[in-house]
Amino acid sequence: MGVWQSYRLRLQRKRWHLRARRKSRQLRVVRDRTDRIGPADIIVFSTLRNEDIRLPYFLNYYRDLGVDHFIIVDNDSDDGGRDYLAGQPDVSLWTTRGSYRRARFGVDWLNYLQRKYGHGHWTLVVDPDEFLVFPFSDTRPIRALTDWLEASEIRSFSAMLLDMYPKGRIDAIPYQRGQNPLEIASWFDAGNYTLSKNHLYYNLWIQGGPRARMFFTEEPWRAPALNKTPLVKWDRRYAYVSSTHMLLPRGLNLVYDEWGGEKASGVLLHAKFLDTFTEKAREELERGQHYANSQEYKAYAEGLAEHPDLWCKWSERYINWRQLEILGLMSKGNWA
Repeated sequence: MGVWQSYRLRLQRKRWHLRARRKSRQLRVVRDRTDRIGPADIIVFSTLRNEDIRLPYFLNYYRDLGVDHFIIVDNDSDDGGRDYLAGQPDVSLWTTRGSYRRARFGVDWLNYLQRKYGHGHWTLVVDPDEFLVFPFSDTRPIRALTDWLEASEIRSFSAMLLDMYPKGRIDAIPYQRGQNPLEIASWFDAGNYTLSKNHLYYNLWIQGGPRARMFFTEEPWRAPALNKTPLVKWDRRYAYVSSTHMLLPRGLNLVYDEWGGEKASGVLLHAKFLDTFTEKAREELERGQHYANSQEYKAYAEGLAEHPDLWCKWSERYINWRQLEILGLMSKGNWA
């Protein structure tokens, strides 16, 4: 890629920073506990709306993994979740009534907060229905991973989004607040994934899984992207471009080996498809705050009305990270 293209990407990054600063005016602090963040703390950043039912398990999952602090943007929730988060001693909370879509689906808000509070920290950007699994995560905390990444001079860590779902109707078993959602949504597609390379940003583009199989059967190229780079040793110069699918500088997107080897990677177990999802899809379709005027949620609403069961005879039940490694969905690379 030529000098001119590199220069344009640098200008684009500066534009994202300026945009994030402008959109930060929409944020109102609810509880600022960032003075409790230590120099080596690992921080989760998240944007959410009306996820109170998921919050207790989400917070405890990442606490158990070794996360030290949470920086969260609440997008005008009305289900009591904001009050719950405000009472958590390791949560710093902002709220906004601003448009999620016009903030580039929350990216602008988090780019600002990461630039202000994430510099020099390992930061993990996840939604309340995403649960990071990495090599040895059943026996080693996330700090063991970040220490190894740092010693190996690796600044970013990828994790494929793996859609989880129940066997049978997604509304058959009610999800209880505080429950591990993977007790219900314990199945996934082991195959049917496609990969392509983005030659501008260097990231891999992954699509497939049950959402492509069920909701985008006729147009699989429109299925949601499953590639993510959620864990980064943050620097205030960095910026996410599109969710956590790609970053600038683009070298952060080189989370794979092009020469036949394997770089360490993880998986985000995506527990979206619970009994709560039908109402969530209806709400988001009405709000129209998601990508492409919420066409993705339109596909969900229509598809689930006809067939509310994502399970098929090729579905696999989740066991542990080693299973995912055997299936080629993640890799421990040379971390042993």
